This record gives sequence, structure tokens and C-alpha cells, in this order.
Amino acid sequence: MTAMTDHAGGAQAHEEPDLLRDQFRQLLRYRLLLVFGVVLGLLGGAWIGLAGGKSYVATSEVTVRPATIDPFAPGSSTPDKQVSIGSERQTAVSNAVASRAAKDLGMPDDTERLQAGLQVTNPPNTLVLRFAYTDSSPKTAAKRANAFTQAYLDNRRQQTQSQIDNMVKGYQKQLKPLEKQRDELADQIAGLGEGRNLDTTLSVQSGVVGKISELNSNITKLKALDTTPGFVVRTATPPNAPSGPGLPMLLGLGAAVGIGLGLLGAWVRLVFDPTVRSESDVVRALRAPVLGTLPHAGRRKGPGPLLAEGRLAEEYRSVAFRLAYDQRFADRRRLMVVAPRGGIDTAAAASVNLAASFVEMGRDVLLVEADLRTPSLAARLRAADGIRPGWATRTSPRGDGGWPTGEELPIDAGESGAFDLIPGGRVRNVARALTSGAASRLIATADAPEAVVVVLAPAVLSYADAIALADRVDGVLVVCDPRQVRRDDLDRIRELIDGAGGTVLGAVLHTESGKQRRENAPSKGARRRTTPDQDVASPSSVADELLVSEAEGPGTLALRAVDSADLPVRTPRR
Repeated sequence: MTAMTDHAGGAQAHEEPDLLRDQFRQLLRYRLLLVFGVVLGLLGGAWIGLAGGKSYVATSEVTVRPATIDPFAPGSSTPDKQVSIGSERQTAVSNAVASRAAKDLGMPDDTERLQAGLQVTNPPNTLVLRFAYTDSSPKTAAKRANAFTQAYLDNRRQQTQSQIDNMVKGYQKQLKPLEKQRDELADQIAGLGEGRNLDTTLSVQSGVVGKISELNSNITKLKALDTTPGFVVRTATPPNAPSGPGLPMLLGLGAAVGIGLGLLGAWVRLVFDPTVRSESDVVRALRAPVLGTLPHAGRRKGPGPLLAEGRLAEEYRSVAFRLAYDQRFADRRRLMVVAPRGGIDTAAAASVNLAASFVEMGRDVLLVEADLRTPSLAARLRAADGIRPGWATRTSPRGDGGWPTGEELPIDAGESGAFDLIPGGRVRNVARALTSGAASRLIATADAPEAVVVVLAPAVLSYADAIALADRVDGVLVVCDPRQVRRDDLDRIRELIDGAGGTVLGAVLHTESGKQRRENAPSKGARRRTTPDQDVASPSSVADELLVSEAEGPGTLALRAVDSADLPVRTPRR
């Protein structure tokens, strides 16, 4: 039990970094949002750096000291032993100090504007006030910082002197009645003889004289106080460089903030993105494994060759081997390759390359093009010269609905060998042709030993053709671009195929650029539906039509442009 718990814990520990890496890769899918965030941050940093203009900060510092009689004597008597530095800082930024500084600068009407550029701070555990003034001119900043410093010292000196004067006046008011009482007692003592009354009067006079002496001593001490409010320990000078971060730092900060905004936007976009975000989403939606991921193809103009080479061919071989060892496929050897929506160019390439891979394994492969709306495999594949179709010895059914035609084309798969192709053809009734007995017998030929039938069908969610074939083919391979298919589309595909009696064997993922998706997208009208009473090849249906015809050499396919007026009129079959 302990070993199982440790194994589960270790597996979970390994899954968490993988999950984080997967989420980060998903965020990188939205590179446009990341680039937009970085550009927005750079523009914001540049705007702050350029539009804000240069500002200079000049700084001066003052040491605040209390009034004292002897500043060098320890324990000297002072009326204000403790200095509240917080109160002093508030006084320094008050209107009274600003008004005094404005008068000294000759700007008595600009008090509020002067206060806007001032900042007063107190370094911790000190009696120092730091005056910092910000202005667009370095000389003006230094001049105003010094003006505020001097205004604060003058204001504090005035307040201290005013306090001393008030206290002296209070002592003098107390002194006058005592001096009058002393004089009266002196007159009484002069008129008294020896006795008890004289002793009492002398005692009272002594007390009055003591109080007078005490008051005079207090007055003397107050007048002797040193009212110096403080000392300027640092005079403001014009700064040499502007304050604050420079333009390079602002751009760097803007880029950092922009990356954060871009990641936030990408995360929000990821949360509400209905498309498939990872291989795990595909596995959960289809309830089948991802058999392979095709490497990104380079830019090309027009449709490229169907048979792959190099790394792409190896990926197809890997998918084919995984299918060959899947017991569900090995029992029936029938495979239908479909796409979710839109064009089926990648699905067609996958069906052709899987057929070639099965040929390499020594299997007898038949590729059935069940796309009866826009068939194209016969025109895009090279016929094998001098090779007789390997399925000719078997039953080659001919459908009464116009398809299958009963004709097989041997296809040259290069070094892999050759396989047979049942080309698609435009028919009057697609549903009847796909569900006919001839089509069923054709697919059933996979029951022969070492035989494999690969069926290419139109997109599942565009037409019901693949659903009609699901119960006959059984195994379905979904080829999709995870950036273009939605999760609910994959859920619907699985439900439709399961309901029709088929089984999703797996998925093959590919990635196309935006230009390739536009080129591979079906043109307007290419997927036009036909009614049972309308012939696909009638002159009224299309203006020009490309017909597959035999060229001069045997077994060679070419395209011939035919005008609609030259097309034969076909009579609908009853």
C-alpha cells in the first residue's frame, strides 16, 4: 500500500510541471496579445518619459533643536524638553511657512502653487527635516528649497520668541501685586514695635520676597534662553541631472508591465477560447488517443503533392504502425479518414500516405475516395505504369447509382510500392450511392487476408456522408487542426460516430498557417448540394468544369478545361 501511495505521489509530482509547461505553451498561442501588450507598455513608458518633461529635485536638510539656556550643559533646563518631529514636519508644509516663503521669493499670490512642489520628510530616528522641491528648472528648485528652509526656521524662531514673551508677561503680572504687598509689609514693619505682631509680619514679608525672587529668576531664565530653532546642515544646490527614472528605464518598465498585461489578456482569452487547447483536450473529447502530430509544413503556393517525404512521411508511418497494432483495427482492417469541417486536403493526404504505409507493411491496400461531391484524388495521384490492379481478381462491384464505377486505378506510391484507388465521382444522389449494396460489398473486401481498405470521406460536420459509412467502416481516424476545431465539435463527432455504430480509433493533429487555411478553404459554391432531379454535370449547374480525362499515354491522368456548352446533357436515372 505504501509503495502504491509513493508511486501515485511521484506520478502526480511529475504531472504538475508538465501541466504548467502545457499551460504556458497554450498562452504562447496568443502571440498577438503578447505583442500588443508589450507595444502598449512601451508606448505608455515613452509617453510618460516624453510628455511628462524633465523635473529636477533640489534638497536641503535642517536639524531641529529645542530652546535651551546652555546647550553644552547636560540636563539644562528647557521649556520644551522634547521635540515632536511629526508636528514639526506638519508645520514645515503649513500655509504659514509657505506664505513666508512666498513673500521672500516675491510671489505673495502664488502660495498654493509653491506648496505643490514641496515635500518634507523625516529620516527615521533623527531630528532632521529634509526639504525637497521639484521644478522644471534646477536653479528654481534649489532657490525655492532654500527659501522654504529659511522660512521654516524663521517661523519656528518667531514662535519660540512669542512663547517666551508671553511667559515673561505672565510672570510680570504675577510680580506686580507681590511687589506692592512687599512694600506694604515694609511700611507695617516700620510702625510695629517689638512683639509677636512684628514676628508674624516679618514671616509674611519673607514669604512674599521669596516668591518675588522666584518669579524674577524665572523671568531671567526665559530671557536667557537660546532661541535658535535649528541649523541648516545641507543647503540646496541646483541638481545636475533630472530626477526620476530616465527614458530607457521607463521603456523597460513599460515592456515589463506590457508583458504582464499581455499574459493576462492571453489567459483571459484562453479561459474563454472554445477551440482545442492541447492534445489532452482532443483525447478527452474523442475518448481516443492522439496517434500523431504532423510537423508544420512550409509555405507553398497551391496544393502540394499528396505523398509525403522525409520527416512528414515518417510521422505517417508511425501512425500506421500504431493503427496496425490496435486490436480494434487489426480485426476489421477498415479505416475511414475524415476531417471535422471545411476542406479535406489534409485528410486526403493522410489517407494516401496511410495507404502507402500499409503497402510497406506488405498489406494489399485499396483506397476508396468516398468524396462524391468534389473528387480530386485521381487527378492529384500518379498512376503506376504496367501494374494491373491487385483487386481485379476479386469482386469489383459496380453501383447502380453511378458509384462505385467498378474501375480501379493502380497508384504509384514511390518506394513504398503501389496501391489501388477507387476514385470518387459526381453522382446524382450521394446518399443512395454511399449506402448502396455495391459500396458495402466494396468496403467488405477488407475481410480478405492481408487486405486493408482506407476510405476518404467528406468532413463529418459538413455532410452526413461519413455517418452513413461509419457502420460499414467501423474504425474512424479524425484529422484536425487543434487551433481551428472546437471542443464541442469533437464531442459531437464522437457522439455521431458512436451512434452510427462506428469507433473513433484516434486523431492526427496538424497545424496550418493562416494563408494555407485560406488557400485550402473550399471556394464559394464548391460544396453545392444537388437535388435528386438535378444532374451535377448539366450545363446549367456550372459555367466551366474540369474533367479528368486520359492523356496521350496510357495510365496518365490530366485535366482538360471544357466549356459548359460542350458538356453532354445527362438524363437523370430513374
